[in-house]
Amino acid sequence: MNTLSWIILATLAGGVLSALAASLFAIKAKASQIPMLVSYAVGALLGAAFIEVLPHAIYQSDSIEATAATVLGGILGFFVLEKLVLWRHCHVEECEAHDPHGTPVRHHHGHDHGRSGLMILIGDTFHNFVDGVLIAAAFMADIELGIVTAVAIIAHEVPQEVGDFLILLHSGYSKRKALLLNMLASAAMVVGGVLAYFTLQSAQALVTPLLALAAASMLYVAVADLIPGLHRRTELSATLQQVLLIGLGIATIWLVGSWAHSH
Repeated sequence: MNTLSWIILATLAGGVLSALAASLFAIKAKASQIPMLVSYAVGALLGAAFIEVLPHAIYQSDSIEATAATVLGGILGFFVLEKLVLWRHCHVEECEAHDPHGTPVRHHHGHDHGRSGLMILIGDTFHNFVDGVLIAAAFMADIELGIVTAVAIIAHEVPQEVGDFLILLHSGYSKRKALLLNMLASAAMVVGGVLAYFTLQSAQALVTPLLALAAASMLYVAVADLIPGLHRRTELSATLQQVLLIGLGIATIWLVGSWAHSH
């Protein structure tokens, strides 16, 4: 397969298929299973950032200092974007609390999740577009790096899309309409990937800084968005489960990287 085919396949899987899987999961899943997905996503994101994306950006870079500065700038940039409610990751354990009888109750946590489904869709579309650009940059640097980056993005897309789907239902959308809107927002990942492929053909110098921004994105999402939710469960059994699942996420990235290197 050529690079463009890989980008289209990976962004379709990362966007549309993960939105579909998340919607089916949201309809059928128990709330207790979602923190497990989040723990796994933390491992996948940290593993991809430190084992694959950052080393690759450093190898390709003319200046390690400039690459490190790009990562730092990226983390600050994503912080500002999240403040502007463009970049939002809502996970079910943040959006929902369950009373002792197991009935979902509306739960406001930091961000105002009561805002309209439209805001969520705008934020999600933008975020998916950016993820598409980052996946394209990774594939243009190296096919193996692209595969690993796509796996990490899919790992965190599923729990995020579950949260989005449930919020759309809370906002009054029917299941069918919520699924359709989520799929449309996710299609922005394919658009971002294809546009980036053609843009980066004539601007190869942008690939390395985009890899540094991809690493910044993964680190920011894992550390700022996902890990705080895991701290809400303090009992030893939950902590051990989280550590094991984070380790499993890291191991997945390592195995995918090893497999891709050998092909």
